[in-house]
Amino acid sequence: MNIENEFRVIGKPIPRHDAYEKAMGLTQYAADFSLPGMLYGKVLRSPHASARIISIDTSKAKRLNGVRAVLTAKDVPKK
Repeated sequence: MNIENEFRVIGKPIPRHDAYEKAMGLTQYAADFSLPGMLYGKVLRSPHASARIISIDTSKAKRLNGVRAVLTAKDVPKK
């Protein structure tokens, strides 16, 4: 039995229909879109890998122009 004829998908080339657009920089990704009223998010991580964070003062961030919300771990429900 010839193994090449045994499988219809495994070991076969996958057609890349979007290869030209990606190579030419024409493909649009989610980050490329901008809609009216669209909000953006930013994540600020601790520069200290294993540090224990005692508290976070978010008052300055909340006062910045254009800021709609400031979230910390206390604001996100735990699983």
